[in-house]
Amino acid sequence: MKERAMQRRAFSTLSLSALAGLNAVPAWSQASAFKEGTDYLPLKNRIATDVGKGKIEVLEFFWYNCPHCNAFEPALSAWSKKLPKDVVLKRVPVKFREDFEPQQRAFYVLEALGKVEELQAKMFAAIHVEKQNLAKLDTLLVWAEKNGIPAKQFTDLYNSFTVIGKARQAAKLQEDFKVEGVPALGIGGRYYVDGSLAGSMERALQITDFLTSEIRKGR
Repeated sequence: MKERAMQRRAFSTLSLSALAGLNAVPAWSQASAFKEGTDYLPLKNRIATDVGKGKIEVLEFFWYNCPHCNAFEPALSAWSKKLPKDVVLKRVPVKFREDFEPQQRAFYVLEALGKVEELQAKMFAAIHVEKQNLAKLDTLLVWAEKNGIPAKQFTDLYNSFTVIGKARQAAKLQEDFKVEGVPALGIGGRYYVDGSLAGSMERALQITDFLTSEIRKGR
């Protein structure tokens, strides 16, 4: 079955060559090539961020079952390790359908346990390499226990007010940014870009670097 989440707008898959060349060309050097309304979209209404004064928030909208998100993960991880101190990356699991919610909550369980960095790539690998079906709580519990998280601890957090609340906030952010497909990026509560607009997710990251620089300058 074709996955609707990544098909809201068809876009280029991140290629291996793009991964190899990521950050090879500074975003500022391509500024003249980045066109508002074409390569990225300004939000009609700015969205409040919670990263603190002097910080710039970048949101990555993703879905674990999305092969494009899986392909983008290594590049995003490498990019995140080189961010300026005033840029804060946050991941936002999307919910285009009700059956997305188990994975959405699972992400916030990992976040609550401080295990996103350790297990994010492993979750993607379990789905896309090992072909595990992790779309429901029962299979997520099996995966969690294999990765050192007791089933009861995972279940308690999964059903907690905090995790459910964060999942609802994620759904609202998705709507506020008018996310058309994943992976996608929201910048500073002001801009939206995805692979369809940018042409590739490599270029989307370059545009993100450019936009964070513009926000930093007060533009």
